[in-house]
Amino acid sequence: MEYIFTFKYLLYDHDGDEEALIDRLFEAGCDDALPGVGQAGRLALAFAREAESATAALESAIADVRKAVDNAELVEVLPDYAGLTDIAEHVGMSRQNLRKIATKNDPTFPAAIHEGNPSLWHLSDALSWFTEHGYAVEAATLEISAAARELNTAIQARRMSVDRSRELEALMA
Repeated sequence: MEYIFTFKYLLYDHDGDEEALIDRLFEAGCDDALPGVGQAGRLALAFAREAESATAALESAIADVRKAVDNAELVEVLPDYAGLTDIAEHVGMSRQNLRKIATKNDPTFPAAIHEGNPSLWHLSDALSWFTEHGYAVEAATLEISAAARELNTAIQARRMSVDRSRELEALMA
């Protein structure tokens, strides 16, 4: 199956030679990625990777990037966070119709992870809800969004200190 996802990296000690960086990525196995290096010290890679599972696609892509870039920090994996427009595109409905479902008509719709302008959901939560309610959702998108969510959660957890993590866990227990 083909999985579409994006990695965003923070580059440390990058020499500024983007062409050499792109060549190294290609040679390391990232020939299925479109690189973006427009912002200094940042790297984005939009992948279309064939794999047996979303997890396998993400893990193999991370390993390939590590071969090419030895001093980079993965900061975000997409698709994960999504607004109404993004979700609507994935289920083939208008943003306005989705807004009615998400905010007014159905209390079973997943809660937003951020309520504001714009409100945001985990894409995997929204797509799972639509699947459960009989809508056609691309299986690869549902799978990769769930795997991206797990990886983003691990990235955020890694950023917290162990002591603070225990304090928060005790608070929520």
